[in-house]
Amino acid sequence: MNELMEKWLPNISWSEVWTATQETLIMTVISIVFVFILGLLLALLLFLTRDQSNIFIKLINWVSVAFVNIFRSIPFIILIVLLMPFTKTIMGTVIGTAGAFPALIISAAPFYARLVEIAFVEIDKGVIEASRAMGASQWTIIRKVLLPEAMPAIISGLTVTTISLIGYTAMAGVIGAGGLGNMAYFTGFQRSQNDVTFVTTVIILILVFIIQFIGDKITTKLDKR
Repeated sequence: MNELMEKWLPNISWSEVWTATQETLIMTVISIVFVFILGLLLALLLFLTRDQSNIFIKLINWVSVAFVNIFRSIPFIILIVLLMPFTKTIMGTVIGTAGAFPALIISAAPFYARLVEIAFVEIDKGVIEASRAMGASQWTIIRKVLLPEAMPAIISGLTVTTISLIGYTAMAGVIGAGGLGNMAYFTGFQRSQNDVTFVTTVIILILVFIIQFIGDKITTKLDKR
């Protein structure tokens, strides 16, 4: 078996592959935690300030919508470059896994926020109005109505966003963020070591399939329909 692997994968250093996989997982897991929190808060802000008559609330909604639309529209590789001064200021570096976090979070949070906002909009308005008629506070409606009713879509959106983040980490690797993308580009592509590119691609696909499987299972379990 070892001889066969050495024959077909002569340039593979499995210790380096494991290190790159760990870096990709670290970037993805830490980023998705922040994306989940920030995206959920932003989605609530978008939903609760929509269709309001108060000029101040309208202004908040307009700023929130503008933020989401702008950062959803900027290609990730360009966003990394644009955020380099900001990244350098808060992280102290623009390379390595630490240097990738600001761009990963800022690019994915608005995307996730929009998915969650759509989930909130699709909730039966009658349920929300009934809760208000019973004297429920805004916080109670959020905690008892919005979040439970939208939870399957929230988890489904989180799954999609996590998979997108894995793709973003691969792109971040091209500019030195580490991880499987870094290995695929610098070791595999630039050195013409196709076996390295192949193995890193397969590992990324495996990670995506695992995340999708787990996300689908959780979503199915939470869906009461």
